[in-house]
Amino acid sequence: MTTQRNTPALSQFLKRGIIIAHDLVATALSFGGCLILRYQFWQLAPMADEIVWIMPFFVAVAAVVYRVFPLYASKWRFASLPDLFNIFKAASLLALIMLVGDYVLLARGLTPWLMFGEKTVAIYWLLQMFLLGGPRLAYRYLKYMQSRRAGDRESASSVVILGRATEAEVVLRALETGLRRRFVARAILSPQRTDIRSSIRGVPVLGNYGELERVVSEAQDGNQPIARIIVAPNEFVPEAESELLLATANRLGIPLSRMQTVEEGASVAAALKPVNIEDLLFRPSVEVDRAMLADLLQGKRAIVTGGGGSIGSEICARLIAFGISDLLILDHSEPALYNILEALAPLCTGAVTLAGKIADVRDRDRIFTLFRDFKPDLVFHAAALKQVPFLEVDWTEAIKTNVFGSVNIADAAAQTAAAAVLISTDKAVDPVSILGATKRFCEIYAQLLDAEAAAALKPVRLLSVRFGNVLGSVGSVVPRFKAQIERGGPVTVTHPDMVRYFMTVREACDLVLTASAHALGRKNAQAERASVYVLKMGQPARIVDLATRMIRMAGFEPGRDMEITFTGVRKGERLNEYLFTGDEPVLDIGVDGVTAARTVGYDRGRITRWLETLAGAIASGSRAEADRVFAEAIPSFAKLLKERAGGVVVDLQAARALGGDRALGAEPEAGTGLAGAART
Repeated sequence: MTTQRNTPALSQFLKRGIIIAHDLVATALSFGGCLILRYQFWQLAPMADEIVWIMPFFVAVAAVVYRVFPLYASKWRFASLPDLFNIFKAASLLALIMLVGDYVLLARGLTPWLMFGEKTVAIYWLLQMFLLGGPRLAYRYLKYMQSRRAGDRESASSVVILGRATEAEVVLRALETGLRRRFVARAILSPQRTDIRSSIRGVPVLGNYGELERVVSEAQDGNQPIARIIVAPNEFVPEAESELLLATANRLGIPLSRMQTVEEGASVAAALKPVNIEDLLFRPSVEVDRAMLADLLQGKRAIVTGGGGSIGSEICARLIAFGISDLLILDHSEPALYNILEALAPLCTGAVTLAGKIADVRDRDRIFTLFRDFKPDLVFHAAALKQVPFLEVDWTEAIKTNVFGSVNIADAAAQTAAAAVLISTDKAVDPVSILGATKRFCEIYAQLLDAEAAAALKPVRLLSVRFGNVLGSVGSVVPRFKAQIERGGPVTVTHPDMVRYFMTVREACDLVLTASAHALGRKNAQAERASVYVLKMGQPARIVDLATRMIRMAGFEPGRDMEITFTGVRKGERLNEYLFTGDEPVLDIGVDGVTAARTVGYDRGRITRWLETLAGAIASGSRAEADRVFAEAIPSFAKLLKERAGGVVVDLQAARALGGDRALGAEPEAGTGLAGAART
């Protein structure tokens, strides 16, 4: 194993040595060549003694100059204008040293006359530029021609590139670097009129995006059928033109891929990803502050619960990307845990220690043991039950996992002095379902622990991050609509006026980390703390509009080729979702894509009584007892239950018994226990 690991390093060392030797030999040849071209041989004879000792000294100086101007930072096969400019600067500095040194040597009496002069130095500069830059460009051209010959073989698939000239060149370079044997570009389509009829790296720009079908047809007639369409990085935006492209590609039966930015050590092949419908559905993602996230995460130890789920798995991947040192993934599903560990293994380098444990967040002793042994710095709690229709029936399971499981995680994090981030949902705002009620209760409990930590002057934080639906996650409408479209329809929507917030899983997880970085970086007073962060979701979208667009992007026409049917609103659902309640002040934290909510806090005694009552409700199977607790903790839930019952839904005396002296729906008294201190 040691030999295998050292072989690439040894090979790289030898290549670097050859390049250094080449440049130093080129310097010596330029030095001697300029003298030979400037003087006759009989004129050089008196200078022989000086040349013998000046040349080695000059070559040594050149070695230092080449080190200063990083001539060895890039490979020859990728030689470009910046590399040539470095050669220009190095050759110019050496020419200046030669000229100044000539006068210094004469003044010191070390040479009897000026050996070089302006003309000799000018010849030296030209020779040096040619001997340093020429071989690099020649080597690059040789590699380019080799890759073109490899790409012209029958085994290479023909592709069309979509993008502006600068973006298309990025794709062409990537193809030449790592994918030439698989793909060869036949044409480029650009939305910029000035690019049309030009050529980029030998590939013609044949028109705009509207010419895609014609270009594909002509390639087919020329016996060079297009096997793939590649979209340049940063080219797709959620516009009708992008949707039309996807629909055209689907109709032609040609895969549409997107060349993503190569990062995090990924290979060029790994950067070529299929274009998903969700890439085109909504607004562009918010750009996050990568430096801030790296500062938060580099070298830290983190636990992610529910790491096998759609949110948890993406959080794990982002933690690795931003430099986490140790990552422990917890999941109660063995297949999910196995799959995520297998998926993350290629992303981990020697600097990342990855481990997984089968664990149920309901098992308090197991959770505390794992936390005590691992000693995390950060905890991301993504484990939850989330399907509204199921939880309305199996409400006890929702409370066991979403309430008591979250309490276990929060308590374990507080005991080990770890910062904890609980993933919440927009359904926690004025909840109408058991899912929303349990998630809002989790926010309340996390806020309690955060307030207690602040009162005790502890540096840890316990946060909740609230956001809406994630595109492509398990149970979301996008995978269901895709499956229905593939089956030929119909596409089922619950209600024509159903509206939801949507966000891609990558953006959601990056913003969760951004909110965490902001909270953990704050050193303000208690009055400025916020324990509930809310992601900016943009404008909500009607589900029926989403279904209509997905049908059209698949190449069908709604109502003609494929029907949309309405199945009715299910129990626990509502037509609209919200990010804040009517009485929650919004706090602008100055971070793009993230805000915070100032939510009402409660004292520990009250919350403890609520938890005891919930445990009793589970044991007795009494949904009414559980509803009483949620009604007491969440005033809007009490109003909802009252409306559903057509009158009084809970016994006010019982509610007061649960909550002490607080009447149902009333504001907590300021200064009572932690109620006042926990206000954000």
